[in-house]
Amino acid sequence: MKIGFTTGSCAAAAAKAACYMLLTGTDKSNISIVTPKGITFDAEIVDIHRGPDYCRCAVIKDGGDDPDVTMGAHVCAEVRIEEKECLPGELEVVIDGGVGVGRVTKPGLDQPVGNAAINHVPREMIEREIREVCGLFDIKGTVNVLISIPEGVDLADKTFNPRLGIQGGISVLGTSGVVEPMSNQAILDTIAVELNQLRALGQTRVVIAPGNYGMDFMKNEFNYDLDKSLKCSNFIGDTIDMAVKRGFESLLLVGHIGKLVKLSGGIMNTHSKIADRRMELIAEASGECGVEKEIIDKIMECVATEEAIRILDRFGCREEVMAVIMDKAMFYLRQRAGHMKIECLMYSNEQGFLGASEGAVSWLRGQM
Repeated sequence: MKIGFTTGSCAAAAAKAACYMLLTGTDKSNISIVTPKGITFDAEIVDIHRGPDYCRCAVIKDGGDDPDVTMGAHVCAEVRIEEKECLPGELEVVIDGGVGVGRVTKPGLDQPVGNAAINHVPREMIEREIREVCGLFDIKGTVNVLISIPEGVDLADKTFNPRLGIQGGISVLGTSGVVEPMSNQAILDTIAVELNQLRALGQTRVVIAPGNYGMDFMKNEFNYDLDKSLKCSNFIGDTIDMAVKRGFESLLLVGHIGKLVKLSGGIMNTHSKIADRRMELIAEASGECGVEKEIIDKIMECVATEEAIRILDRFGCREEVMAVIMDKAMFYLRQRAGHMKIECLMYSNEQGFLGASEGAVSWLRGQM
């Protein structure tokens, strides 16, 4: 599988090339940087523009075999140098965002409100590369670096940025400098950012749901403010851990039975490649309720949980079985949450509301 390079790596490479070309007066078609991961990025330099006191160029984002919406975007860097008399070794690097780079408007993110959404690791990478080049020419003074991503204005709506309060463009991201195929880290990083932001806004309660359907269910059934919630994908256990670490007092998990029934078996990552005992767990709960074997056999033959719920409904034992499933799920959820209060609510696309833990309704009413 082919690795790719982050927008942060592209920005650092473009900044290094622009600085070099400004100081030497010669074009540079390729440049190399070493990413925080220790992997060398050999970047092709395009869109070179010169002025009397600046140089601008771009690197085209390549996400490798794990592309995202920024694939093919032009990450541009414009460098200007203000030389002045300074103490030996004194050099200031000022980094800002231009067109297509978002601006932070809400607290809780990597950068403070008002800053360009260029995270701290990319900023460190850019500054390191600028200092390396300036050191070759004994440059003192202020180096102004402006990062822009022209396509970022249109791409922003395809990212989490508007929801996070980043306006006007996309973010310049990356902690390792590389994009590793099939990595789940980006999802976990996004969850962490959203939790940080909610806490920074003073929230101590949060609703999490694996996906859009759970969010829609909360909005349609309970008119819940989705700005106080977030998607956790399959990472239920990890999200609970992160919420505990950030000091949330209570959490409500809302999800489809197909995902959340796995919790009754202690499965906290609900991706099918991790574990898929949906029918076994429904069958097990049915057995504990005294459901007849022939009904349990029918459940075990089901492909989808919606079908299994229809069978339970047909034989009049859905509520009893769901109560057992919820009790088991809550045992494991409370174990994972520790001192943080946690509640759960399950639904199906066909049947709607299926069941809830004892405190879920009062949680929604703000009484918990």
